[in-house]
Amino acid sequence: MTHKKVGINVIQNMIFATGIGIACGVTMLERFITLHPIAIFNDLDEKNMDMLQPLFEPFSCRAGTIVLKQGTPADHIYLIVRGKVEVSYKPYDGTPITVSHLEKNGLFGWSAVVGSEKYTSSATAIEDLEALRIRGSELRKFCSEYPEAGRDILERLANGVSSRWTDAHAQVKSILMQGMRDTQH
Repeated sequence: MTHKKVGINVIQNMIFATGIGIACGVTMLERFITLHPIAIFNDLDEKNMDMLQPLFEPFSCRAGTIVLKQGTPADHIYLIVRGKVEVSYKPYDGTPITVSHLEKNGLFGWSAVVGSEKYTSSATAIEDLEALRIRGSELRKFCSEYPEAGRDILERLANGVSSRWTDAHAQVKSILMQGMRDTQH
């Protein structure tokens, strides 16, 4: 790797981390420690991380905030940096059911990735929340433009989502792959 390439990567990382740090009210050092690496991207190669990183944006909110609501447009998938969310599902004829509690490195809002028009569950911050989010459409575009990297990213997302359910990895990966195929047509 050339010095010029290293310099550009450092500058890009500093700009990214500074922007998030300002938005979330934390120092750049704290941000580097918590952002790099995010668990599901631990060993993602540098080239793919450099291409993917600009697609993410910071998101933060106070405890009690409804981050996403079942039935609303499924725009973003979220990766938790700090805090905790409760994911719930409301049957049409009943009261909401808590599906999961997610903490640091947790992933929610995956309806946005599979191409669903609406979120199939709700997520509420139960602690102050700092997250990174990416538009499902941007992630699908990335996966389409960079198929090899896309397969790796989908594998990682499937691992992140399926860790909540025993033996669900293959099913979640299948759902993600089908959603990618359906939205490309």
